Amino acid sequence: MVVIRLSRGGSKARPFFNIVIADKRTRRDGRFIERIGFYNPIARGGEEGLRIAQDRLTYWRGVGAQASPTVERLIKQAAVKAA
Repeated sequence: MVVIRLSRGGSKARPFFNIVIADKRTRRDGRFIERIGFYNPIARGGEEGLRIAQDRLTYWRGVGAQASPTVERLIKQAAVKAA
């Protein structure tokens, strides 16, 4: 199964997450198929905290990829921000 999930990056105590399309069997920070965005939980001021490529998200959902609960929450946040 293909899933849409977060892959952690950044340094200790400064998390940064990539939103990736990956096979369910791969480890969290392992191999992925495509990177469709990022999430920076500690973004301040004018920094961009969340970006998702909506066209790629729509494509992957159309072919059956399922998002993790956290990514679902971030997708809803991005939709509210875009509106």
